Amino acid sequence: MPTREERTLKLVKGSGGTVTRRRAVVRRVPRVEEDPVELLGRLDEEPVLDSPPQRPSRPQWIVFVACAVVALALAAAVLGGYRWYGDRALDKAHEAALAAARQTAVNFVSVSASSVDRDLQRIVAGATGEFKDEFVRGQAQVRAAIVENKVESTGTVLRAGLVSGDRRSAVVLVAVDATVKNAKAPEGRPSHYRIQVDVTRDGDAWRVARLQFVG
Repeated sequence: MPTREERTLKLVKGSGGTVTRRRAVVRRVPRVEEDPVELLGRLDEEPVLDSPPQRPSRPQWIVFVACAVVALALAAAVLGGYRWYGDRALDKAHEAALAAARQTAVNFVSVSASSVDRDLQRIVAGATGEFKDEFVRGQAQVRAAIVENKVESTGTVLRAGLVSGDRRSAVVLVAVDATVKNAKAPEGRPSHYRIQVDVTRDGDAWRVARLQFVG
């Protein structure tokens, strides 16, 4: 019987009419068996790629957001408390300034020949700065005029309004009604005054730094 090689021969006609036989060569690729130990060794020697960054799990995000919300809430509370404290302190300063201006205006138009020294001293105690210095310098003349004319004056504040102010100073406009008696008008006559009072904080007290009649 013909062999496998003989069955795979091809007939090719040459130029001389002869027939040339060619052998088709079939090559077998040897099968390479991979050693498992060597394979694992090569895998250990290969560089390991850096793993991509992992996103935090859902619980971690929840904790982060919760902490941020708490921090913002605390900051808002502190800021709100500071603003509240500042507003409250400013309100108290304005109230004290108004009270000082009202009292000084009443003191200034409420004097009597029978209590002149005490009345003038009360005005001095509520004054400060240049206003106090000027009043003290003219106090003797004022006292003499009150005693000589037998002045009896009593005043009442109708209203007082804050023109401007902060925690240390304020400008207040005070409307005052007064009944004035003297040697020429023993029955008394009504008077109406509008007084601008500039007050300033002097330690824990508010005192008058300027006083002028504006109407």
